[in-house]
Parts: sequence; structure tokens; C-alpha cells
Amino acid sequence: FLPSFWQGVVETMQTFKINVQFSLTMPVYDARLSGSLDEEKTVEISGGHIKGLIKPPDQLKLTEAELKEKITRVLTTQNPHAPDNIVRWIFKDRCFKPCVVDHMIPIFELEGNLVYKNSDEGRRLMLKQGEVEEAGEEDRPDSAASKTDKKEPKITNIFNSCDRATQTLDNPPREINCQTEPPPRSRFSASANQWEIYDAYVQELQKQEKNKEKQKAVPSEKDEKSHKKMMLMETQDVDLSKMSKAAKTLERMVNQNIFDEIAQDFAYYEDPADELKFANGTLLPLWTFKYDQAKKLSVTALCWNNKYPDLFGVGMGSYSLCKQGSGMLLFYTYKNCSFPEYIYPTSSGVLCLDIHEQCTYLVAVGFYDGSVAVYNLKMEGKEPIYKSTAKTGKHTAPVWQVCWQNDDMDSNHNFYSVSSDGRVVSWTLVKNELVCTDIIRLPLIGCVSNFTACGTSMDFHKQIDYLFLVGTQEGKIYKCKTYSSKILETYDAHPMRVDTVKWNHFHPKVFISCSSDWTIKIWDYTINTPVLIFDLKEPVGDVAWSPYSSTVFAAVTTDGNVHVFDLNINKYEALCQQLVVDKKKTKLTHIAFNPIHPIIIVGDDRGNVNSFKLSPNLRKKPKASGSYSNKINKYEQKVDALKFYT
Repeated sequence: FLPSFWQGVVETMQTFKINVQFSLTMPVYDARLSGSLDEEKTVEISGGHIKGLIKPPDQLKLTEAELKEKITRVLTTQNPHAPDNIVRWIFKDRCFKPCVVDHMIPIFELEGNLVYKNSDEGRRLMLKQGEVEEAGEEDRPDSAASKTDKKEPKITNIFNSCDRATQTLDNPPREINCQTEPPPRSRFSASANQWEIYDAYVQELQKQEKNKEKQKAVPSEKDEKSHKKMMLMETQDVDLSKMSKAAKTLERMVNQNIFDEIAQDFAYYEDPADELKFANGTLLPLWTFKYDQAKKLSVTALCWNNKYPDLFGVGMGSYSLCKQGSGMLLFYTYKNCSFPEYIYPTSSGVLCLDIHEQCTYLVAVGFYDGSVAVYNLKMEGKEPIYKSTAKTGKHTAPVWQVCWQNDDMDSNHNFYSVSSDGRVVSWTLVKNELVCTDIIRLPLIGCVSNFTACGTSMDFHKQIDYLFLVGTQEGKIYKCKTYSSKILETYDAHPMRVDTVKWNHFHPKVFISCSSDWTIKIWDYTINTPVLIFDLKEPVGDVAWSPYSSTVFAAVTTDGNVHVFDLNINKYEALCQQLVVDKKKTKLTHIAFNPIHPIIIVGDDRGNVNSFKLSPNLRKKPKASGSYSNKINKYEQKVDALKFYT
């Protein structure tokens, strides 16, 4: 086996014309395998020699039977001498783990370089040795002689097809050039140094001194005209309108830096005491909105903007008959609490306002002199775009409530108003005028003559557009329709004036009312008696339903307290009763819930608007719709039982 193997190796090397000399010594590990070999043998191959020690002197002598005995050897891939208990520390797992042991044993290794003899390197080596044959170069297929003598055979087409070529003409390219006139240019150069700056200041001081001298002297007509021209020239040089947007942005940034703690409380603070109080809650004071020119006026109306939840409108006026005068319509945002976003001075005091739900830039306002107006926040100027007059049918008494409604059949905006003259009027915005339509005249029940009741409040149903409630000075509440002059139902609500009446946002049959008789009453419009009555022991100024729960409402009293109720938790007492004004003589007039954020705003009779954040116990949302519908069904069953007993 061994001589034939090495003979093949050497013959392979001779084909590459390389002489290799090496020796191989193979010790025999098993005496039984060496019995059929010669004792010593030397093989010489092409100048090299291989020596093999076949039989060592201390080899065991075996008999013929022992030599002929066949011994089976099983070869495995594992090295029996390799250790199998090696471990390494793994820092990732922080423990010792066994590592893999290599069981491969190299039997034969040979380091050498084999070069193909027809390659460039092989021919260079053969030239050095002088063994290159000249005839062999002509036989090479890549020689120049073979290229000239031999012709390339023509390859036949196996598909028996003919080759055809066509050429198409390219369209000639066209160049289109145009030339524009360069824009006019002008060069300006100036230098600024200390002397020029000094001269400019000196000239300014001289102008100021001359102006002082002119003021001391008696001005003539010519001087007045020239002075006016100078003032016009100076005002034309500086256009403040271009800076208004940048100044407003800068003002907001400064305010947000000043009131950063309040902004952080609004966004993240939650009262941890609610976990220990179980049902009770608190109000966290946030921003205070005030305007210096409205200190002597009272907050007569509050309304949030549905599209921009940080913007709300404030109506400024007076409830006192002896202190009537001018009023204001202000719009605040809690991004800038130091100054109003919009200011509209009015000749008469504002008593009510309402912002359109879709067109949030339209604001309907009712005044103390009986007129109504519509303001457009997008338009510049301080005057309303629509205003009622005596010719167009304005009210003859103060307007206490205005409410926007859906557009009519001609897609014209319209709103409703109620006044102390006993009229409920629909106003339609047609082109450049307000068109009024009398809906109903409120009758004075118990009076023989044709006197009318004084309307003080109004609210439309949240789901039924044509159904609305009207509160009166005499303490009655009327349920009416927009397309009929008849009264559907009369509720003997309070012994005094009904200040506010509001439909529930979720339950279609429930509404709430408050009065100066210290009470708040919750009604079901199917029965004439109140379902719940709350006595706050002080005159109630306003009440409002929350937009997130059907059982939560809040009210303000003239002693400066805010009362927050949740009928789902406690049907008898308020969850929160908190004093929110500093001075004892300050009276709260109105309250409004933010449509998105857990915020309420409260207005007082000193022109201030305070904002508060509701603690988690005061803004719990109702459970799933299934349980809520079950509660409504139970409530309706109780109402039916009350009807039966009454």
C-alpha cells in the first residue's frame, strides 16, 4: 500500500517539473499489523528516497495463528485522550459553563507550492531551468503561428434561421432657448463707526430740544400742519401690524415661562389625598384672568370654544339697574392669562353670549338695552357684523340668553334669544341684516289681563332640536317648541327668579334649574314635581352639567363657594364645597366646564375669572354603556312609580 501511494504522489509532482525531497518515518504501533511486511525496505523515487523502519528490534514475535487472527478496530470521531471537563467563566451569565473540546487529530500535513506549468509563472520557472522545448511553443493554441494558420470554424445555426438587421433614423434634436430679463439690482453701502453713531444721537437730541421749544411757543396754523405731516411720516415708517404676530408669540412665551409651575400642575398634578378621602375631592387653583379696564364690571356670561379648548369668551356688564353703562366682550386663553386675546368694547352691558359650534368664529351676544349682535373674530375692527335695531325688531328689555341652533333650509345661520319683554325670538343671518321671527310670547299665569312673563333663561334640548325650556322671573319653567306658539308644559319650579335652566348632556329627560331661593332642583320633564332638591343655604348664581358624566354638576353661590355634586356617589351632599375667592364681599356669578380638559372657570362680580382643576374623585367617568343603560331603566321605573303615587 505505501509504495504505490508515494509512487503516485511523486508522479504527480513530476508533471509539474518540481523536485521534492522528503523523508517519512512511520512507527508501527501494533505488532500484529506488521507481520506481513518486510523487515527493512528502502524506496528510491526520481532522486529522492523514503526510508521506513518496518520492524523494530523489540517487536513482539507472534505465531502464524496469531498473525492470521482478525482483530476488529472501531474508529470514532471522538479523541479518547481529550479532556471532557473543561469549563470557562462566562461574564454575561456570571457562571461557569462547559466549553467545546476539539477532537480532530491531523494525520498528514504538507506545505508546498504547486504551479500550473502552462501559466506565466510556470513558464518563467521552466526557462530558468532550461527545460523549455522550442517545438512546444508552436503547439500552443495561444501562439501567434497557430493564430495565423488556423481559421476559426464557422458556427452553424442550429435553428436554420436567417439574420436580418434594420436601422432606424434618429430624430434630429432640437434646441429651445429662452432668455429672461435679470431683476433690477441696486447697490447700497454704508459704514457704521463710533463717530456716525455719535452724530446720530446728537441730531436726535437736537430734534427733541426743538420740539420742546415749539411746545412752549404758541403754535400757528402752519406749524400745526407741518407737525401733523411729520407725525404722519413717522407713523408710516414703522408698521406695527407686521410685528403683532411676533409680539403675540413672544408674549405667550414669556407668560408660559412665568407661570410654568401652573402649567405643570395643569398637565401632571393629581391630588394624592383623593386616595384617602374616598368620595370627597378638591379644586386645584390654576390661572386667574383679569383685565384692568374691566375691574368695575361683573362677569355676566362664560362660554368655551368647542374647536379651541383653551379659548373662552367672557361677557362683562352689570346686573344692577343703577350701575348700567358700557360693557365689554373679552376672549381669554390659558396660553396667555395676563391679557385678553380679543377685546370688543360695547355701548351697553353684555348679559349673555354663545359661540357657534361649527363656525367657532361667530359669537352671538345679548345686551342690557335689548339688542342682540353677532361678532366675527376673523374680521378686524371692534364693531359687530350684525346688530339688531328698533326697525329690525329688537327686544324692549334686557336679553338674558342667546342660543345658536342648526342652520335653516336655506343654509342660513340662526340663533334664539329670550328677554324680559316675554318674547322668544329667532334671528336669521341673511346677507347684511338680521331677520327676526317671534316664536312665542310667554304668558303670565294667574293674571286676567294679557300681561307677559319675563324670560330669564333658556336652553335647547341636546337631541331634539325643536324642544327648549324657558325660565321666567316669576319662577316658572315652560317647555316649548320652535314651530308652535303653544306651551307644552308648565313647571312651578321656584318661588323666585329662575337664574339658569340646563338640559342634561346624556339623559334626554332630565334637566336642572337653580334660583336665588338657595335651591337647585333636578327635573324629569314627564312629571311636574322635582326629582331631587338641594338646599345650598345661599343664593345660587349658576349651575352647569359636566360634559363627561351624566351625574356630575357644579354650582356657585354668592358667598364665594363652589359646590360639586356626583349623584352616582352621593345623592344628598356635595363631594366638594370650596371657597375660591379671597375677599368676603366677592360674589360668584357664573361657572362653566371645559369640554375636554378637567377644568372649570368661575366668574365673579369684580371682573375676574378663576380656573380650577378637578381632582380625580370629582371627574370619575361612568362605567360601561351596558351598566349605564340598566341604571337609566331603573331610573325610569322609579319615575313611573312616582307618577302612580302622585
